[in-house]
Amino acid sequence: MNPITTKSADTAYELLRLENQLCFALYASTRAITKTYRQKLTPLGLTYPQYLVLVVLWEHDGATISAIGEKLMLDSGTLTPLVKRLETMGLVQRRRGTRDEREVQVYVTDRGKGIRGPTQDARRYVDGQLGMTEEQVRTLRSDLMDLIARLQETAGISPREEPLDTAEREAH
Repeated sequence: MNPITTKSADTAYELLRLENQLCFALYASTRAITKTYRQKLTPLGLTYPQYLVLVVLWEHDGATISAIGEKLMLDSGTLTPLVKRLETMGLVQRRRGTRDEREVQVYVTDRGKGIRGPTQDARRYVDGQLGMTEEQVRTLRSDLMDLIARLQETAGISPREEPLDTAEREAH
């Protein structure tokens, strides 16, 4: 093989090198963070997606399934089994809406409120593992949320189009 041709071809496909893939860096970091959370959430009987549902509900107790889905960028087909599992665990309670029976509101139970402290410890643990200041974490999160918004706007991607990946579904 001609070394000049090979060098030229390598340069032409530089963007396709794994080290140049933003998507891979985001994917791998998401998996690493989820795995780190799992170390503290598993003893509480929670999966990472269940933890996120509780985080939303601790802020917005009584939120509808669709409102939770909007916050988490999940569709109801993905979210409903998560909420049902949390209900089975006694952490939340679902109720039909009083104004619209088609809406389901979700409330945190006393038991669900009781694990808020230990889950906060999980967040602190992950922060410690990251080795970042809270300001660095906020900046990174802000940059990533801006990225999501740009992609939604420019690529016409709905925030709730994609369900959880296979590993996350199996964790339910």
